[in-house]
Amino acid sequence: MARDDDDKRNFALRDQTGNETSVFSGRTPRQAALKAARRLDPADTEQHAEHKELRLREKGTKKVHIYEGWAWQEAAPDDSPDWMPEEITEANVSKQGIEHLEEI
Repeated sequence: MARDDDDKRNFALRDQTGNETSVFSGRTPRQAALKAARRLDPADTEQHAEHKELRLREKGTKKVHIYEGWAWQEAAPDDSPDWMPEEITEANVSKQGIEHLEEI
């Protein structure tokens, strides 16, 4: 199946027991992982951020993309729009690998 450039894929966030708690969309697994990481409890700085494992199953497949994610608070840029708060949550992720499930 060929994908258009605008095709978004859905990724279900899985907990340790395999329950899928949320769904994030993105063109790539990393984009969805960054969205999931922004929901983590943010630290004061990136250096103090706690790293957590994020497991995202691509909907319609048996692939689970595994990331390490962390989030922190940062001052909004000077040219930010009026509606943006003064403190924003930033996040980063690092891919750890892919796991293939036996069953969904």
